[in-house]
Amino acid sequence: MIRKMVWRCLMGVCCILLLTNCRHQTSLSEDIGDTLRFQYAENLVVVQHPQYTVVELKDPWKKGHTLHTYVLVKEGAEAPSVEGSVIRVPLERSVVFNTAHASLCEMLGADAQIKGVCDLKYMNLPRLQQRVKLAEGAEGRVVDCGDSMQPDIERIVDMKADAVLLSPFENSGGYGRLEKIGVPIVECADYMETSALGRAEWMKFYGMLYGKEREADSLFHVVDSVYHSISEKAKRMKRQRSMITEKLTGNTWYVAGGRSTVGQLIADANGDYVWASDEHSGSLALSFETILEKAGQSDVWVFNWSNSALPTYASLAAEFHGYKEMKAFRERNVWYIDTQKVPYFEEVSFRPDRLLRDYVLLLHPEASESMADGQLVPRYFTPLGGQ
Repeated sequence: MIRKMVWRCLMGVCCILLLTNCRHQTSLSEDIGDTLRFQYAENLVVVQHPQYTVVELKDPWKKGHTLHTYVLVKEGAEAPSVEGSVIRVPLERSVVFNTAHASLCEMLGADAQIKGVCDLKYMNLPRLQQRVKLAEGAEGRVVDCGDSMQPDIERIVDMKADAVLLSPFENSGGYGRLEKIGVPIVECADYMETSALGRAEWMKFYGMLYGKEREADSLFHVVDSVYHSISEKAKRMKRQRSMITEKLTGNTWYVAGGRSTVGQLIADANGDYVWASDEHSGSLALSFETILEKAGQSDVWVFNWSNSALPTYASLAAEFHGYKEMKAFRERNVWYIDTQKVPYFEEVSFRPDRLLRDYVLLLHPEASESMADGQLVPRYFTPLGGQ
């Protein structure tokens, strides 16, 4: 009898220990909840519960690994014993490092929840720029937290930030002092998605952070619908022109890989792209000789421009004489984006439908009127001037 009692006690203790251990080591794969289905995003796994949501970001550089896991806990709810970085939502005092995410907050009506930014000089957002100029203590003021590579940690601490949104990089080596101040770091790896719509669909995750789920779902529905409508029209256009992007940076020409969002956009615009069969989702670093050999006969050439003096064919040739050998240069079909004047970087990450429309207009100019939206000129691109 005594042996039975002792055995039952031991079994009871083991069960308690086992249940306790399981409760403290719950992982996303074991978590029971409603899994949110994504149509295009490949690197997001979201499991929703009544009082919290578990978000797993897959590591885009290491297949089968997790980049980060977040536990989004509603205000006033108790944080569950689940693996991951706890973030109280909705965010009210966030610091945003990237202009695309700051712009998305404006699109979702969450811009008042941004209280600090980094790399302000690269943010072509007039309303945000005005908020930074407000006097200290003024309602709506945004704090300039300096360079994203060396953020002003003291300002982030002083403003009592509830999260920092930044873009991670492969083998970055971490975030230094930023990791030690106790503020959750949201690693915005949306740019590593292999499709434009996949990247745009991350707005649903950001909507959860800011309490703007409905707004994000509604906006993405518009983006998805318009994007496919434009792509279907492009498929019915007969002539397929080719496109080359960017230009030399020093001695290197960085072009988009075939599985990048740019590569997919060109394909969806019914355009020809030399590197369409390439399997890279990032950039390819190539020499001008390689560019000329493989893509020198491209019909359309586009690139970004950020200098105050506008480019011309003459200035482009003076910059590098080899450009004159490009077919698009010879036939005067070069276009540029003045990123200081148009909100290109601010919009295209989460409104790829607008960039797709521009690509279709450049690749199929004879069919511009079929876009049927009243806009017969590109939103972002300007034809290169001069001789």
